[in-house]
Amino acid sequence: MLDFAIFAVTFVIILVGAVLYLYPSSRSASGIPGLNPTEEKDGNLQDIVNRGSLHEFLASLHGQFGPVASFWFGGRPVVSLGSVDQLRQHINPNRTTDSFETMLKSLLGYQSGTGGGATEAVMRKKLYESAVNNTLEKNFPMLLKLVEELVGKWQSFPKDQHTPLCAHLLGLAMKAVTQLALGDRFQNDAEVIGFRKNHEAIWSEIGKGYLDGSMEKSSIRKEHYESALAEMETVLMSVAKDRKGQRSQTAFVDTLLQSNLTERQVMEDSMVFTLAGCVITANLCIWAVHFLSTSEEVQEKLHQELEDVLGAEPVSLDKIPQLRYFQQVLNETVRTAKLTPIAARLQENEGKVDQHIIPKETLVIYALGVVLQDADTWSRPYKFDPDRFTEDSARKSFSLLGFSGNQACPELRFAYTVATVVLSTVVRQLKLHQVKGQVVEARSELVSTPKDDTWITVSRRS
Repeated sequence: MLDFAIFAVTFVIILVGAVLYLYPSSRSASGIPGLNPTEEKDGNLQDIVNRGSLHEFLASLHGQFGPVASFWFGGRPVVSLGSVDQLRQHINPNRTTDSFETMLKSLLGYQSGTGGGATEAVMRKKLYESAVNNTLEKNFPMLLKLVEELVGKWQSFPKDQHTPLCAHLLGLAMKAVTQLALGDRFQNDAEVIGFRKNHEAIWSEIGKGYLDGSMEKSSIRKEHYESALAEMETVLMSVAKDRKGQRSQTAFVDTLLQSNLTERQVMEDSMVFTLAGCVITANLCIWAVHFLSTSEEVQEKLHQELEDVLGAEPVSLDKIPQLRYFQQVLNETVRTAKLTPIAARLQENEGKVDQHIIPKETLVIYALGVVLQDADTWSRPYKFDPDRFTEDSARKSFSLLGFSGNQACPELRFAYTVATVVLSTVVRQLKLHQVKGQVVEARSELVSTPKDDTWITVSRRS
């Protein structure tokens, strides 16, 4: 995974707080243009809150001060980079640590994987990738079956019936991730429902409770969060215990159990994968289907590629790399939706971007949401246009940001695989249509998601 990681937080208190939890402070912004603190204690936190999200704040910040800009969190300076050229100067593709994992584990109170050396980090990364690849290979027929069940349900709907994408695709993601990650125990709907209840309690508090410390002020909310986390941990430990020594080695957790990780580390890695994997996979699918409903032309191009590559055969894992236009559509979905708009890295040694010196131990934010819609990098940046990824320059910029190629993290590759199965099954059987008058707005959280459920209608493909 790239230095800055593909997934990162959108709320500054999560993003900054997780890093500050792990590292000491730095005091100098070195004259980098930007905002002075609004308040001595909180820095520019209130400015971020007023903007509604860290992404919106960074878009305004870079619009005012240019591609390298600074602001303050408490008494600590933060530097933000908002263009491809500046990110190219700062990114170290040889980094092995995963800042999203570090952030999420610190928020959950976990420590494993945050203090090892480079060799251990490389080994953990390879193990994690192997676990994801193994479960996709062994469970692909199961994934295809889950998707076909959902599409069959859509196929039965009347032409004018509104289909709620968020509800349906989050449900699909929950089933797919739990069964592929944790095994056949989660073929039981009651287990999936229990997982979803705890997942929502944990994820919602990570998303909102750290912005203003509101969870700490509410004993009821804190108790609810801690109870959900403890129950989820108990379930994951139980799954690991049940599957240890089984002949069937098909789930994500099975690969972890074959390594030298402790039981605690296996539980923590399973927690991170299932928590993040469900939301990332669901929202990639939601946004992709939504954007497809806005373009009959893109749907027809996908359908033609299926005919050319697969004929009448269903999609298979070995054929997915040949579905190049599907890859372009998913790339453009990530870009247009700003699926993961923020990433961060602590400046371990003094560095330089343009003429600006970045002191050691400065928190550096990669404003990916700003970069993904920068008109200097992308023509017509607010238009959903998968054809832009036929251009080598677009593919190189996307890869630099860590969204494609060998540097893409395992969770994103997992999500791309699920989304390809969803899109291929849908466009082969159905046509997707917008609901007239619907306005879809994004909410910037850990992953960009629609503010309200997004609706489409479907009709059978003749």
